[in-house]
Amino acid sequence: MSWLKQAAGGEAPAPYQESPEERKVKDPSIPDRMVTDKPANRPFLAYKEYREKQEALHAAWVERQNEREAKIARGEKVGPPEPDPTAQTEVGLLGILKFLVYLLIFVALAGKFLTGSYTWEYQGKWVQLKTYWPANQRLFSERLLAEHDGSVPGRPIYLAIDGDVYDVSKGKAYQPGGSYAILAGVDAARAFGTGCFKTHRTHDLRDLTEQELKSVQHWKKFYAEHKDYVKIGRVSHPPIDPASPIPEHCDPKKEAAAQAARKAASTPRAAESDHTEL
Repeated sequence: MSWLKQAAGGEAPAPYQESPEERKVKDPSIPDRMVTDKPANRPFLAYKEYREKQEALHAAWVERQNEREAKIARGEKVGPPEPDPTAQTEVGLLGILKFLVYLLIFVALAGKFLTGSYTWEYQGKWVQLKTYWPANQRLFSERLLAEHDGSVPGRPIYLAIDGDVYDVSKGKAYQPGGSYAILAGVDAARAFGTGCFKTHRTHDLRDLTEQELKSVQHWKKFYAEHKDYVKIGRVSHPPIDPASPIPEHCDPKKEAAAQAARKAASTPRAAESDHTEL
């Protein structure tokens, strides 16, 4: 609090004087200036010393390179070029991959130490090899798919959506009596869009609205990213006859709106046909 004493009219503090015992060295930033070797200055002094060593190494390397080029000019044999010992090494793609591998090993070992499991007790499909190497993908017929509807005990339960077949045996909702058991053993892609699970157990997506198609895509993504459901193949459907009737919506209001939209879409074509005949 010497400044308070000075402000109150007391004596001024004594000026700072460096101890004669403190060793002085050259200032790395300002020529012809000496600074003390106190702890606060040592990081800057150490950096200066590091730079000087790097410059000396680089100068020696340049000299060796000049000697090598002179030998080449004289036709003498020389060894492989020497890399600059002061050049900064770029990380590169290989370095990043090494870092990720080391990080993965560290996380796995930490999980083993803390939880007793390399995967931190996670048992989902993302730690299963078949998720990334689907060796058992197969092509199903509609009849074969229907045999995996949960009616036979011990047989896996399969579900299809827009052609993709998933094993949903781990889902309780798809077991017999479950809330979604009606979707097992069939490709009910249309039902995922319309919500008509009893009447739209079909892969026919004709005449769905944009919102209903988005709903189908949403559920396709749901099954593809689910931790317990694994894609095991595709189902082969017979082609749909364009002249066959479109399944009616379970909601009468939506069905009336769909029929009105189909009628409006067909009216311009009929008028165009009449105009052509005239």
